[in-house]
Amino acid sequence: MFASTTYTARRERLRKDLGSGLVLILGNNEAPMNYRANTYHFRQDSNFLYFFGLDQPSLAAVLDVDAGEDIIFGDELTMEDVVWTGPMPTIAEQAHRVGVHKTLPFNDLAAFVKKALEQGRTVHFTPPYRHDNMIALSEMLGQPVAKLKEMASVPLIKAIVAQRAHKTPEELAEMERAVDISGAMHVAVMKAAAAGKKEAELAGIAAGIATGMGGALAYGIIMSINGQVLHNHHHYNTLQSGQLLLGDHGAETAMHYAGDLTRTCPVDKRFNQRQKDVYNIVLDAEVSAIASLRPGLTYKEVHLAAARCMAEGLKSLGLMKGDLDEAVAQGAHALFFPHGLGHMIGLDVHDMEDLGEQYVGYSDDVQRSTQFGTAYLRLGRALEPGFVLTVEPGLYFIPELMDQWEAEGKFTDFINYGALKDWRTFGGIRIEDNVLITKDGHKVLGRPVPKTVEEVEGLRG
Repeated sequence: MFASTTYTARRERLRKDLGSGLVLILGNNEAPMNYRANTYHFRQDSNFLYFFGLDQPSLAAVLDVDAGEDIIFGDELTMEDVVWTGPMPTIAEQAHRVGVHKTLPFNDLAAFVKKALEQGRTVHFTPPYRHDNMIALSEMLGQPVAKLKEMASVPLIKAIVAQRAHKTPEELAEMERAVDISGAMHVAVMKAAAAGKKEAELAGIAAGIATGMGGALAYGIIMSINGQVLHNHHHYNTLQSGQLLLGDHGAETAMHYAGDLTRTCPVDKRFNQRQKDVYNIVLDAEVSAIASLRPGLTYKEVHLAAARCMAEGLKSLGLMKGDLDEAVAQGAHALFFPHGLGHMIGLDVHDMEDLGEQYVGYSDDVQRSTQFGTAYLRLGRALEPGFVLTVEPGLYFIPELMDQWEAEGKFTDFINYGALKDWRTFGGIRIEDNVLITKDGHKVLGRPVPKTVEEVEGLRG
């Protein structure tokens, strides 16, 4: 964990921003896989980590804005617990390490919240996303589970986003570490990929490196010869000559800061000409997008510029045609680029997504598009120093989408459907890096991971 002063300063700013009320932050509990004692790997709630720093299950915390007091609720280990899990510092000792000087048993939390409600005090909480915490919150507040999301405190959400969106130097050090582990995962996979190997074998290499370097997976591994399936978590296929392998995977550090990188490599030792042509279109869009990043620029502008860049490349291949500015304005490019250019990243791979993307990625000045493709852009707002985001353009050849649009006669002025007949089995290419917005520009985090054609082929032997 960070120094206690980090957590006390974060809570003090939150207190100042809210002005009054009681902030309730529930930590996460163990989540059973198939019976109570066989659990998934524990992952603490990110807001609890950010403000209270303790990384163990069955804790909750209250930040009393009016009284200027913080309390951690949790139960001490029994001797039976110690036998199975080993000794740990007491809750009070752990709380002291994050600047909290009052602890109470977990069972006292419900009565504490009830008393605050009876006094007419505002109880601020964030939208719950785990069902055990939904039930607990429902019982404490006396409200149905279905109403909790709409009852979540917008002032608290905005105050948390205002803090967590701007990464401090100590956070950036963790994120550099996460990106470096992620990069090592990708280099190992690109070196190992070969015809006859299973996707699962390569996914195992990536997961092993994340664990072996002291981290864990930040999200489920995407390792697929079917790169046109954007979130493909199946690893059943055997690599074959002539295919591309898309790997989207990243590590989180022991303190849970995430890295999120994507690389695409040929199964063969070299790209063929068609693969190289499309790869360089995506690479040009990624490099250009990163080069443009600076405070004040909206990420929606960067997204549309990347779409325009790739549309130009597709036109050079005879796959798009006509007025490309109009094609992008109408959304014709989304046949090949149906997702957003990137998202915030930090303690969560999609940072603070549990709080609502409209608060994290958008603002009063920049509203989310309803257009297919651009609607999936998770970050559109103006960039500010301290933001860390992903830049991940891609081009995909999705037979089902191509068939639907052609049958509907969509965008015939911009898409050469006849030429697409020969591209149905191409797959997809995505390239992704993590970038910090600085006061006068940007910085790509982590040690460089090979991404030019020459660099990737250099790893392939």
